[in-house]
Amino acid sequence: MRTKIIAGNWKMNNDKKATAILIEQLEENLQNTNGRLIIAPPFTHLEQSVALTKGSKLEVAAQNMHQAISGAFTGEIAAPMLQSINVRTVILGHSERRTYFNETNHALAEKVQTALDYDMDVIFCFGEVLSERKEGKHFETVKQQLEEALFGLEAAAWKKIILAYEPVWAIGTGETASPEQAQEMHAYIRQVIASKYGAQVANTVSILYGGSVKPSNAADIFQQKDVDGGLIGGAALKAEDFLAIAKAI
Repeated sequence: MRTKIIAGNWKMNNDKKATAILIEQLEENLQNTNGRLIIAPPFTHLEQSVALTKGSKLEVAAQNMHQAISGAFTGEIAAPMLQSINVRTVILGHSERRTYFNETNHALAEKVQTALDYDMDVIFCFGEVLSERKEGKHFETVKQQLEEALFGLEAAAWKKIILAYEPVWAIGTGETASPEQAQEMHAYIRQVIASKYGAQVANTVSILYGGSVKPSNAADIFQQKDVDGGLIGGAALKAEDFLAIAKAI
């Protein structure tokens, strides 16, 4: 059975005090939540968050990392640094990293391999922009992103991979892919993986939906056969909303 996952990407939000308050609010209300719950605060609050969630159901992930393990890369963070503060999961390939920081599929392939070398779980993000969806290229785009970034991996490595499909046109816009659109793409993703690695890998990898998930639409999205949870943005910054989404899985 595939693991159900709700991951909250806090992006560049919350100072130290706000981080502590939000984690406290989450911790107080984790009852009746299902699956694996992950939060991804900014780098400056990762160690604090790990300490505050010790012994909790909540896990802490990083929002990004560099492919090198050390060196002259000002402002970057390496896998050994994350491990040293007990962060074992990292988000890679988020659409904002691709758009604003020009991350390519080939660079992401290197990042994924480094994370796996350090026994980290990877939440790998991918998805099409609005023009690609309108031109009917969304399947082609998604397939290329998967092939170029992940298809160099051995089948066993997929045990550490969590996929997060992001229709970029539905992030922060208030637009959301319909449950049927989400299911169509998630089913296609499994077909693409099965064509390379076989049905067992395809049917065991968790695929999250990431695109303006909120309490009002979460249940409809999560009831789709091939949707295994969500990568949550704005709603992850409000404990009540994040918990309501977690209870909908």
